[in-house]
Formats: sequence, C-alpha cells, structure tokens
Amino acid sequence: MSKVIVVTGATQGLGRAMSAGFIEAGHTVIGCGRSAEKIAALSKQYGAAHQFSVVDIADDRSVQDWASSAIDQFGPPDLLLNNAAQINENAPLWEVPAEDFDSIIDVNIKGTANTIRHFLPVMLEQQTGVVVNFSSGWGRSTSAEVASYCATKWAIEGLTQALAQELPRGMAAIPLNPGIINTELLQSCFGSQAAHYPTAEEWAETAVPFLLGLSARDNGKQLTAPG
Repeated sequence: MSKVIVVTGATQGLGRAMSAGFIEAGHTVIGCGRSAEKIAALSKQYGAAHQFSVVDIADDRSVQDWASSAIDQFGPPDLLLNNAAQINENAPLWEVPAEDFDSIIDVNIKGTANTIRHFLPVMLEQQTGVVVNFSSGWGRSTSAEVASYCATKWAIEGLTQALAQELPRGMAAIPLNPGIINTELLQSCFGSQAAHYPTAEEWAETAVPFLLGLSARDNGKQLTAPG
C-alpha cells in the first residue's frame, strides 16, 4: 500500500537517498530543503506526483505554510521523517561562534519541533502514522569538538521519548540513529576517513525498507538503522 512520506533535508545526503528509494518503491514523497536550485531539480526529476518545496524548517511560519499546502494536496502523512540537521566545524565548545551554535539549535531541535507542530495534528485525527526523529551515535554518546551537535541529538532523544508517551495507541515516535554514513556532514568531522563508510545511496538500500516497516509497536524505542 502506497504511503505518504514527509522528508526534511531532502536535497542531499540521507534525505535525497531516502526520497529516491521511497519513490522507487512506489510511495509519495513530500520533501523540503533550503536550496532552491536543488529543489527545482528534484521537482523536475520526479514531477507533480510528489512535492518538493523550499523551506527553512527553523522558521515556524514557513513550516506551517508548507505543511498546510502538503496536507491539502496529499492528506496526512504516514511517515514523518525529521532528517535535516546541521553540524559545527570541529572545535571546542567555547570556540564555537554564538551564531553557529544558535543555527544548529534552531535547525536540529526547533526545526524538528516545528514540523511536528504542523504535521502531527492531522495524523492524530487519524490516530495512525509514525514520526521518526533522526538522532545520531552522538545522541547516545559523545566526542570532543562536536559538543553543540551532541547537545542537539541528545535533545532529540529526550524530545522523542516524551512525545512517544503523549501519542495515542496506533501511533509511534521513534528516535533513530542512522549509523555512520559518508555524507557531507560526516566529511566535515572525519575528513578523508569518511570514505571508509557507506554512501548515502548504499545506506538507503537497507534503510528504506526498514523505515517502511516501522509501526506502532516501535513507539518509544531507541532504534538504529541496519547495516
């Protein structure tokens, strides 16, 4: 059965790879990103059966307008995947500029809350659907020089666990550690060592069916993508 799937950060990395995998499997994707050029390319590639929009998820009004348009066209999502995230350049916490720290908090935490605020109510009306908030290995452990990113992903773990307790039976909220994947984000931390890990496309081959298989029985579980 075809699902309606919302993907934030759909223009690159895991988001783009997931979107391609879901579409190939016959599902409808509602994706967003901040690059107008990349959104235009996705819209041209996949056509009107899907929706790709320029959205800054840190801007609540922008998310509200996007969600309203998407719901009007496609109805409530079956899967809401809060994937979009930023990371600071490797540095001790006291050397991370205030504007960089603020941006990471705004995208990684507030952006997730914004999409939940505007997509979840229509899902609640149906009392079905799964919310997956992308965490990280750094949401369950820590490393030096990525303190701000760790802070946001630990926050995602707590936010999602609490949300799971608020949902009715038949729904789920899940914090997901996607694993270690060779994306631009990983390259910024690991440098050339990132090449030792799977690409986003390789990751999506197992992650897409895994995500499609999540259900209410997984509510509140701290899960890690296979592979």
